[in-house]
Amino acid sequence: MNRRLATRTIAALLGTPFLGVFASHARAQSDKPLTLVVPYAAGGTSDMLGRLLARQMAEPLGRTVVVENRPGAGSTVGAAHVARAAPDGNTLLIATSSTLAINPSLYPKLPYDPLKDFAPIAMIALVPLALVVSPSINARHVGDLVSLSNARPGGLSYASAGNGSPQHLAAEMFKAATDAELRHVPYGGSAAALTDVLSGQVDMMFVDLAPALPHLRAKRLRALGVSSLTRQPTLPDVPALAESGVAELRRFEAVAWQSLVAPAGTPKPLVDRLNRLVVEMLDQPPVREGLQRDGVEPRSSSPDDLATVIRTDTERWARIIKAAGISIA
Repeated sequence: MNRRLATRTIAALLGTPFLGVFASHARAQSDKPLTLVVPYAAGGTSDMLGRLLARQMAEPLGRTVVVENRPGAGSTVGAAHVARAAPDGNTLLIATSSTLAINPSLYPKLPYDPLKDFAPIAMIALVPLALVVSPSINARHVGDLVSLSNARPGGLSYASAGNGSPQHLAAEMFKAATDAELRHVPYGGSAAALTDVLSGQVDMMFVDLAPALPHLRAKRLRALGVSSLTRQPTLPDVPALAESGVAELRRFEAVAWQSLVAPAGTPKPLVDRLNRLVVEMLDQPPVREGLQRDGVEPRSSSPDDLATVIRTDTERWARIIKAAGISIA
């Protein structure tokens, strides 16, 4: 798409009152890549979604879209970078529930304000977790696992991607609900944690479906439940923990999410345009089906709905983190 066509397209989508402002903006920005910051290392769910967005956004925007991985400190490094960026639509952030809703309760000196420093654009996906155990663990159902944890001296060990990660919080919620005897073994990421569960060095963990699916299909792992309220299409024979038959888990839900945000002050017409691009992308059957095969549930939203999710989840996770006594050393 050439510059003139890109300008006309944006003007048509935004409406003629914005023609002058956005025509000049398009001319000024059309040669400058849009940077999509992923605050995690390459290879994870956030990175996969960022690269998918980059491919899908480039043509309708008439611009190059590049993914920049800025991992560190539980996604705070990349998020702080975007919070300080100019609100001109050139820098966006793939923001997770950790970035916007969990970190405020973990980091006393968080280098950004999730509610004030970002303009919500759209939800992208929900990321349910699977409760998986090493094949060496003699448990076929959640009830078996709880009984085994209380019968074994010292209980069972569980891995996570790190202190305060969604995997850690899900396990603490499970522990509090069932009174299971569990010991936390934090890692620097899901890959290392999953490797030690596979080898039997750690007994169990809550894990994103995408990295677990190949091992579940090969019978190298056993899934006892998923953390969403309903079963997942990729694991139709695995019950939701809420339907596991354990009374204390009948309302259990611990689902992470992925979203797209911009620096605060980004013009609303541009935010709305980007929101439409995300919604249109997630409405495409090949995109939806591909994400579902990878254990990710496509979920779009309006900017206002995303803002509401951020506020309500911040309050929810704050209560859980306080009750579990979780802190970042």
